[in-house]
Amino acid sequence: MEMILERPTAAQSRHTVADPSMVGEVRREALRLAQLHGLAEEPAARAAIVVTELANNLLQHGGGGELLLQAILLQDSQALIEVLAIDRGRGMENPARCLTDGYSTAGTLGTGLGAVGRMATEFDLYSTVGEGTVVMARVGTGTAPHLGVINLALAGELECGDSWRLVREQDATALLVVDGLGHGVFAAQASRAAVSAFDLAPFDPPQEVLERINRALKGTRGAAAACARIGADGQLLYAGLGNIHGAVVSAEGARGLASHNGTLGLGLTRPRQFNYPRPPGTLLVMHSDGLSMRWNLSARPGLLQRHPAVIAAMLYRDHSRSHDDATVVVLR
Repeated sequence: MEMILERPTAAQSRHTVADPSMVGEVRREALRLAQLHGLAEEPAARAAIVVTELANNLLQHGGGGELLLQAILLQDSQALIEVLAIDRGRGMENPARCLTDGYSTAGTLGTGLGAVGRMATEFDLYSTVGEGTVVMARVGTGTAPHLGVINLALAGELECGDSWRLVREQDATALLVVDGLGHGVFAAQASRAAVSAFDLAPFDPPQEVLERINRALKGTRGAAAACARIGADGQLLYAGLGNIHGAVVSAEGARGLASHNGTLGLGLTRPRQFNYPRPPGTLLVMHSDGLSMRWNLSARPGLLQRHPAVIAAMLYRDHSRSHDDATVVVLR
């Protein structure tokens, strides 16, 4: 069995880039992450340059914004540093032209985004005039699955009460998203216990996974969780209890996935499992209640074709709530 994107550290680090003094801070954080996860000197240096360029780009073109950093751990001890630059600035009229060296709208040399695209292992962006831009760059060795994740603690908290896990084995995929009740240390303890119970047998039917998590969470604060299993035939088995929202998204719209009221660990109404078709090219979106459910990806032209990490960042930017941890997973 191959574990994909297992992250031993906590949630992403979030950096508000509002003035030039922050550029050095996020550069140092990128180098720290690269060294912590064993990147060689050359890709670590590229990660630092990418972060510097994107932070400066936020200041020059986005009026400031957020920079999210996380390490993506792959098989065979390979790793990527993922950088997401998010702003609500003026946006780009022609994103493809902005990637051309020498083109600038701010009187600079115009090498920022073009250089980032060349140095990144994976690169994508989405921009809307008058609404802002999201840029994703991954630097390192190996290639991650076509997945995007935002996993952020409530501002001021040291630990995130949300967790997630993705496991793949041959043609099967299992995904868990869990939200510990409340936020902070005790919510994080509950969500970690849920992930540990999931890891024991992730390809069990989702209903059985939630029942096992319920037993594991007795004595904790409790949690909401949803589990999805996708087989080689494209069928999606899904079970949810509590405030995790799931949807299968295509160009025709989003189909919500059924979840029931309750809290794992605090007495359980037996969760029901549902079977859904998942045609090729669709997205599976799962998120905690740190995001509003009132989103519509089809309302943004071209967004469904972007990298799942860009889609996850757009959902976070436009629909996150300020009073809770926020987690969204987008899987193509």
